[in-house]
Amino acid sequence: MRSRRSPRHAWSWIASRAGSATARSVLAGEASADAARKQELERQQAEEFQQGVFEAAQADEDEEDGFPVAGDVRAAAFFDLDNTVMQGAALFHFGRGLYKRDFFEKRELARFAWQQAWFRLAGKEDAGHMADVRSSALSIVQGHSVSELTAIGEEIYDEYMAGRIWPGTRALAQAHLDAGQKVWLVTAAPVETATIIARRLGLTGALGTVAESVDGVYTGRLVGEPLHGPAKAEAVRALAAAEDLELERCAAYSDSSNDIPMLSLVGYPYAINPDSRLREHAREMGWRLRDYRTGRKAAKVGIPAAAGVGAVAGGAAAAVAMQRRRR
Repeated sequence: MRSRRSPRHAWSWIASRAGSATARSVLAGEASADAARKQELERQQAEEFQQGVFEAAQADEDEEDGFPVAGDVRAAAFFDLDNTVMQGAALFHFGRGLYKRDFFEKRELARFAWQQAWFRLAGKEDAGHMADVRSSALSIVQGHSVSELTAIGEEIYDEYMAGRIWPGTRALAQAHLDAGQKVWLVTAAPVETATIIARRLGLTGALGTVAESVDGVYTGRLVGEPLHGPAKAEAVRALAAAEDLELERCAAYSDSSNDIPMLSLVGYPYAINPDSRLREHAREMGWRLRDYRTGRKAAKVGIPAAAGVGAVAGGAAAAVAMQRRRR
């Protein structure tokens, strides 16, 4: 006859089993949480893809302008990268990949993380923040070869960037390509990173910030200054002259008021996921708007459909202000 354990002995047995299973329980819990996060990411990506398909299907709304014009070889399109073509900042995603490969310490990753959090919350670039993160990136790559970081950049694109491309913006770029026009990324991100993204998306090429290298090794300095704000406009102007383009026939796309100089150069400026200042300027100028963050789309900024976007931006601005007050 099987003897019964006393309550005291039973509790001791349960406690010992619980203790021996602790490590396995933690592992199981972490694996379950990781799987849940991956499922959520896949769901979000699927929703964004469907949104991109919807945006592409709605492209006939622009046919009243006959744009883009098929076969117009003197027209091209220029796309900002961060928060226009891709969610978040390319430099942050690149930094995540370098951290994973032990290029720098957790303290430096925290700086990149704060930049990304601010960028996503505010929905716009800040020159001071962006200059700080670029300075960090330059110090990290100093002494490494161009070929090494280019190869790593290919891997990082697959790991952190490919799933963050806005399908709607991608459809806009493809419309220009289908019309036989060249499409360029114009970004403050390193030109090597921008070139990888452009090639992976099937675009013509990229204009980006050039980091100095000697004998194929980064020195930790820039050639000139970051391709930001007015510098982007000058790059577009120079490329248009070299390519014999007519800027009045060209299009430019950006989320940031910093790119108003570039947008003002072309005949077809578009505000994509715009910050509040760009939205206001676009309203005054009658520029077209597309916002993929909320799923809303409007042919003109001034029509009522754009009103909901302002509420989202207002909430983000309030959150940023609150964060600043806590400092």
